[in-house]
Amino acid sequence: MKQINRDLHNQKKLKAVDFFCSGGGMSYGMQNVGIKILAGIDVDESCMETYKANIREAEFIHADVFELKETELQNRLSLKKNDDELVLIGCSPCQFWSIIYTDKKKSKKSKNLLKEFRRFVEYFNPGYVVVENVPGVLRKKRASGLAGFVRWLKTNGYKVHFDVHEVSEYGVPQHRKRFTLIANRVTTQEIMPIPITGKKVTVRDVIGEHNGFPKVSHGHKDNTDFLHTVAGLKKINLDRLAITPKNGGTRLAYVNNERLVPKCHKGKTDGFKDVYGRMWWDKPSPTITTKFFSLSNGRFGHPEEDRAISLREGAVLQSFPKSYIFKSTSIANTARMIGNAVPPKYASAIGKAIIQNHKNAV
Repeated sequence: MKQINRDLHNQKKLKAVDFFCSGGGMSYGMQNVGIKILAGIDVDESCMETYKANIREAEFIHADVFELKETELQNRLSLKKNDDELVLIGCSPCQFWSIIYTDKKKSKKSKNLLKEFRRFVEYFNPGYVVVENVPGVLRKKRASGLAGFVRWLKTNGYKVHFDVHEVSEYGVPQHRKRFTLIANRVTTQEIMPIPITGKKVTVRDVIGEHNGFPKVSHGHKDNTDFLHTVAGLKKINLDRLAITPKNGGTRLAYVNNERLVPKCHKGKTDGFKDVYGRMWWDKPSPTITTKFFSLSNGRFGHPEEDRAISLREGAVLQSFPKSYIFKSTSIANTARMIGNAVPPKYASAIGKAIIQNHKNAV
């Protein structure tokens, strides 16, 4: 009994500040395994209500990290330097380094966010540092500032793990590759996220009528917190879905249909087939992007119903619980918050590894 109480005490001592917190995916996952979240910081005020609704004991700090001063954060949260129990988390917006086409001009400022986060790490010298981002940060490690950051961490006594991980290995019902860095100066151990054992979680495990998702039509609006809201479809897209095979069907079902095939796909049987496609029941879903509510942006068709997946279905495929509350004014804004999030179960896998390491240090 004494050992159990000591372990619980050690868990409670760990505390975190979540930079670029958005709607709280990382904070929620860390909190679920026993790490106290002191605050989430984000420049996007539209995610504040969602964050506060779910990470209730934490403070939401609306701030631009380019302007936020280390001493200001120190005073506001009563943070100490060289605190072995402090975890600083930086999951900065990643559009600039993504391989998915985005307007790089709009996201250019975000390319330096890792360098700004480094300022706080250098100032506070916390026991643990976590960075999660797109794999492109690793491919461009010099330009992104990653190479210099890792060098600084190692020079200053941190044991650093950084690699690209597939989140479906950690209980998330989704294929999603993410760069993850975990730095630790409390012990000499390299910390890695803790994977699940057994079979991967699939689409069938989390959505469908058997999981509390009633059948609905395209354009369905759910005004409750459950948010089983679905984008509307034009008739031509409904006609396309009607002949797309259930459970993994693709646009190849109508590639030679003069009326239904988009001009850019006419006669093409190779190349990218996910657009307008359906998910498979018994596989993890494809990556849930910020446009997962739209059939034309990926394999976001329901495995058997003639519609794209709903907002809540996208959220549970990101491993948010069905009880998670999203406060937003539109489908697009809610989907952006969900698609940009760190999957909470992946965050928990990182948190568990840090807690385990911290126990070993005592």
